[in-house]
Amino acid sequence: MGENWAAQRTEAAREHAARLAARQDAEHRLAEAMLAEFVTAAGAARLAAEPLQVKGYGGRGTARTSLRGWYLRTDRTAAVSTAGDFYVLTAPLGLLDRVRGVRPEPKRPPLVLGAGGKDGDSIDLVDALERLLPGWRERR
Repeated sequence: MGENWAAQRTEAAREHAARLAARQDAEHRLAEAMLAEFVTAAGAARLAAEPLQVKGYGGRGTARTSLRGWYLRTDRTAAVSTAGDFYVLTAPLGLLDRVRGVRPEPKRPPLVLGAGGKDGDSIDLVDALERLLPGWRERR
């Protein structure tokens, strides 16, 4: 009986992990589609993109990037590039990073920026985009 129970629990855990991964993938795809729509609307509205910078952990300096786009959070720690890619703009920065600049890697976007953080630190992606360009969804 013990081996059968353990096998059932292992299979249940595997199934749970597969469902979680599928749900997360669906959320990422939805967020990616929203960012693509926003970038198109921002271009049509001639919303000025700005140079994006990476902030050092703990507020320790900044480093330039070759990216242009729009900051999604008021603390400038997340952004969407003009290509529609999502970036987390915090990293451990050394002196050379601050002098030479950095090349952040795009990440899959979440539907909620800062989810799991302190109260008031999270914002729905759609609300962040609306703050940048009110009515962007109607502009498609």
